[in-house]
Parts: sequence; C-alpha cells; structure tokens
Amino acid sequence: MESPASPTRLRYGPLANLFRRSGHLAWLVTEFVLLSALILGTRCANYEDVFVGGKVYFVDPDCYSRMTRARLVAEHPGLVVRHHDFENYPAGTNPHTTAPLDYLIVGLAALLTSLSAQPLDLAGALISPLLALVAGWFLWWWLRWMALRYRSAGLLLFALSPILAHGTALGRPDQQALLILLVLVALAAEWSLQEKASSAWSVVSGLSWGLALWVSLYEPLLLLAVLLGSPAGAARVQLLAHPRRIGWCVLAGVVLLAGLVERRWPQFPASELHSYFINWSVTIGELSVVSLTNPVWLQWFGGFIILVPFLLIPALRRKTLAPPFLALLVVTFALTLWQARWGYFLAIVFVLTIPAFLLVVRPGWLGGLLAALAFIPCLQSWDNEFWPNEQLQTRRAEARLEAAEWRAVVAALPPDRRAPFLAPWWLSPSAAYWSGRRGLAGSSHESLPGIVESARFYQSIEPNDARAILQRHGVQWVMVYDAERVAQNSAAILGAPAPPRSLGLILDRTPSQAPPFLSLVAQNRACKLYEARLGKENPAFQDPNR
Repeated sequence: MESPASPTRLRYGPLANLFRRSGHLAWLVTEFVLLSALILGTRCANYEDVFVGGKVYFVDPDCYSRMTRARLVAEHPGLVVRHHDFENYPAGTNPHTTAPLDYLIVGLAALLTSLSAQPLDLAGALISPLLALVAGWFLWWWLRWMALRYRSAGLLLFALSPILAHGTALGRPDQQALLILLVLVALAAEWSLQEKASSAWSVVSGLSWGLALWVSLYEPLLLLAVLLGSPAGAARVQLLAHPRRIGWCVLAGVVLLAGLVERRWPQFPASELHSYFINWSVTIGELSVVSLTNPVWLQWFGGFIILVPFLLIPALRRKTLAPPFLALLVVTFALTLWQARWGYFLAIVFVLTIPAFLLVVRPGWLGGLLAALAFIPCLQSWDNEFWPNEQLQTRRAEARLEAAEWRAVVAALPPDRRAPFLAPWWLSPSAAYWSGRRGLAGSSHESLPGIVESARFYQSIEPNDARAILQRHGVQWVMVYDAERVAQNSAAILGAPAPPRSLGLILDRTPSQAPPFLSLVAQNRACKLYEARLGKENPAFQDPNR
C-alpha cells in the first residue's frame, strides 16, 4: 500500500486531476449545448409558418404593430413611439407598448444587415428565441451557482414547457418574451437575497424589476407586490437593510428614466365601449379562461402540476422553499385560471421552484424518476407539434397560403401611402406594416373604437351606413376577407347576430352587387381589394397629411 506522499501518487495525481477537470468541463459544455439546442428547437418549431416564400410572417396581429414601431425607430433613430397613427385612424392610440423592445429589434437588425436583405423582418422573427436563449443561459448559470440537486428538472422544464415556448416563439416579437427574461432574472435575484443579503444581487434585483416595469406596469408590478407583500417575504429580505436600499435606488432610477423617456399613460376604453371591450377580450387567446379540467395544464407543466400540490407542505416544513415563493406559486396559478397570459409567469415560478420541491422526495432516486415521468405529457405535446397529423398539416398549409395571398393583395395598393384603409381588425396590423398605410382598425384594446367601426361596416345592410363610416374616417381602400369568418368575428364584437345579407358577405361572395361607391380593383382566393369612390369628403374630416 502506497503512502499519501509516494512517488507514484506525486507523479500521477496532477494528471488524474487534469482528467477529472477535463471531464467536468466536457460535461458542462455538453449540458450547455444541449440546453441551447432544446431551447432553440422548441422556439423555432413553427419555422415553416414564419419563413414562407422567402418572406417573413409574424404569428400574431400585435407582432405587426410592434414591427411597425420598430420600422419607425429604424427610420428615425432616437425616436420614442408614443402615439400610433397607423391604427384606429384618424384618432390613433396611445399604446401600452414601450421603447425597450423596439430598440432591441432595431439593434439586432443592425447586426443582421450584412446577412439578410430583410434585416428588420429577420430581427423581429429572431428576437424572442434569442431572448429565450439568454434566459436559459442565465438559468443554467444560476442553478449551478445555487448548487441545487435537481437543477436539470428546472432547465428541462424551461426548455420544454409549451407555454414558455409560445411566449418566446420564432416570429413573435412580443413584450412577453422580454418580460419572461426580466422576471426570471428578478425572481432568481430575490431567491438569492432570501438566502443571503448581497449588494450585487440587490442591484440585479432592482435593475431587472425596474426594466420589467418599464416594459409593462401590469404583470411585474403585481408579482413584485405579491413577493414583498407576504409577511415572510418582507421579514426575510429586510426591505430597509443596506443591501436592499441599493436595489430600491436602482429600481427607482430605472422607473424614473422610463417615465422621462415614455412620458405618457396607456389609454383605456371609454365607458361607452365597455361592453365591446368584454366582447373583444373573449376573442383574444391570452385573455381566455383556463379551467381546472383543461388538459393544457399537463401540456404546459407536465406531471409537475399534479406532483407539486403533494410536495407543498413538506417543502415548507423542511425549508427547501421560502414562503414568498409559495405565495407566488398560488397567486400566479389563480391568475392563470382567470387569464391564460399569466401562464408564462406561473411557468417561471415552476422552473425556479421544481428543484426545491424535488429535494423533499426520499430516496433521491425516486425524485429523479418522478421528474423524468413528469415530462412525458410535455414530450407528447412536442411530438404532435413536430410530427402533426394530416389534418393539422393541411390547416397550416392553408393558413400559409392565405397569409401569402393577403400580402399579395396588400402589395397591389398604389404607392401613395396617404389614403387609409379598412380591413378586418385582426388583419389590419399586417396590412399596415406591409403597406406603410394607416388602418381604421387595430388589434389592441386601445383600437377598440376602430374595431367596432370596422365590424359595423362589414355587418351593415344599408349602403348609406357603410358609406358614412368610410366618409367619417376618410377611408379610400377596403379589404375583404372570408365572409363567414368576418361575420362571426364582427358578430362577437358587436354582440349581435350577423344579418343574412351583410355588406361583408356581398363584397366577398358577389362583388358584382357591391354598392356603386365601391369598385373592385384586385382579388385572389383569400382577399378582395375595393377602392372607395366617395366624391366629396365629409367636411368634418381633415386628413393631416393632405
């Protein structure tokens, strides 16, 4: 038996250490690469729907509004877009969207200029997956720094959760993607501060919460209130202690800067539009109710949604989970029941807390087995996404064809961009972005007056009523989409059944019977374009660009 100081040990010890370090480094690199591949793979699963015929198509109407903002910023560096005149024309809107994401998109576009002929569109398509990638890298580092035993479960849930993938999907330049990153960093910083007071983490907390509040005063404000409002949370983080005071100063500074830059408050629907707002909100997927029996819970969170309730009390007793994060878990779950949009933030809380929950499972191998089984519903969901059945493939192909044909009709508009257009409200943002024109409708709640007017136009049965709507808003171009879908959506907005012979139906099915003031100038299978020839305009309407 060799002694600790034997020549053999002295000779081969450093070599063995080198091999161990090399093996550890190789594992770290492999884990990092696999995580990055999973994040990008799940976020880019819809690439066939985004890149069509050499052009970029975005997945939601709001994305086109965001891209119109980004284009304005690219054309006028330093601009802060405080008013939208491209929707709800001519009044426009004071939107709730803010500058940070606009400039992230434009900055990315500047880096892609040499790689693409459409750098702004490509940047808009890539920005959310790249933000998800940054969030995943931060989570990978933070979980290793915290030395949590089941950190792989949290990383895999972040990569595979369909709700997080939707919020950061390819072709979805939406503020939710930036909020997911900022809130994840903020909550990780709060968790670190629960463990030990730190000036560095306090600065990170203040900076990330401040930027999140700049992006949106809704979700981050409520999350921060829940986190710090619980008695245990307020006591443990020592709100007025020296390290925390630094963070509060940083947060206040960022919020003050945001106020100086944005200089506006979001618009809210007028009281007379309240009933229409309720009708409109029902048509928005992110605002829909998620019932307890909805199978989407298993798709979003896997078996963890069933496992966690049984581990709550043991995790609190063994102090693997701080009470403020239990409060966050309960509140975000309740809010997700109310509105699906809160699912993004419930998923973030799950990602951070799953390793803490699994620590209470004994023996250790059982925790790993339960975690592995919990991912089966998520994997089944991705199996259906990557290898869809024939019906789903057909529906997606039809949607791509319709989008391309809609874009072709928009391209048929004359180059003069002054005259505004009317289109179904959920298609109006894309037409505004592609044409550079202003639309009567929009997709945000601030555009509700224009949404209601456009619905009334398509549902009108008296030509004079339709003509009056066009004259009130100075509309020169009318775009007509599938009559059945427009009728259903307009009826939902107005809260009244669609008439059997509405103008939308006539313009789509029998163009020859269109009123004399509407002239068909272009059409394909998805869309028809009419020019409104109204003669003398309403004197009450004054186009500021004429």
